[in-house]
Amino acid sequence: MGIGEAFAAFKDGYNIGAEKMSNISYRYRRITRQLNTDFWNTTSESAHSLYVGSYGRDTAARGLSDLDIGFVLPNTLYHQYHAYLGNGQSALLQAVKKSIQKTYTTSESFGDGQVVVIRFDDGVTFEILPAFTNSDNQSWTYPNANGGGSWRTCNPRAEMEAIDSRSNLTNRNLKYLCRMMRVWRDRHDVMISGMLIDTLAYQFIANWEHREKSFLYHDFMARDFFAHMAGQNTTQQTWRAPGSGSAVSRKGPFEAKARRAHDLAKEAISYDTNGQTWARNQKWREIFGPLFPS
Repeated sequence: MGIGEAFAAFKDGYNIGAEKMSNISYRYRRITRQLNTDFWNTTSESAHSLYVGSYGRDTAARGLSDLDIGFVLPNTLYHQYHAYLGNGQSALLQAVKKSIQKTYTTSESFGDGQVVVIRFDDGVTFEILPAFTNSDNQSWTYPNANGGGSWRTCNPRAEMEAIDSRSNLTNRNLKYLCRMMRVWRDRHDVMISGMLIDTLAYQFIANWEHREKSFLYHDFMARDFFAHMAGQNTTQQTWRAPGSGSAVSRKGPFEAKARRAHDLAKEAISYDTNGQTWARNQKWREIFGPLFPS
């Protein structure tokens, strides 16, 4: 098996399976229908709702455990809860929670004070972010119940559009890179968020010389991106998200593990150059685990 075939097979392994995607879609439609029933007087299973996070950006990989949904509420509710003397943001989250509990009675209350959380038996957690559309008809205002309550803004649509656009310009290599790096992160417990992986990959691939090439170059892509991550300033705490420019925070140190992966990738490429296919694959499996073909 050539290196291009190996990375193509790896892609089939790290993509989310059809059954899991079907389960996600079923739950998404049930949640959306219930929220629309209670807040919009419609039984639509798609209106006012949007996949956000890594699943929305299409950069999620097999092993996905957190599914983010944004649900847009009528703006009249913003004025209603904004006028509360107490924590109107918490009251809004409670109203959304009560709606969802009509469908999923095992719903947890809150995650970080900004979302309603549902934990399912198969290990997948849904986080629903209630939001209001701003005057630009793209960005959102959402509630933060922490610290007495406040309103924050985000723009997930801009982030998704930026990732889509650059991925299309790079033969989908941006999304492939984001997914395989999640496999590496999960395999080695790397302290880096999916949003920061996507942000760094977005920056890296813009000027990478082989950005439009096939799977035949994915070994070089992984090697060079590990070097890009390893070369980040260890004192830098935030980066700017693609499209929205929102701050993306560091979870912890990731540079040393990226440097180790870069060294292993160089060894794998050296084995490939020498025609040592089995040894090459074992090195990639040290990086990515058993999803990479043996």
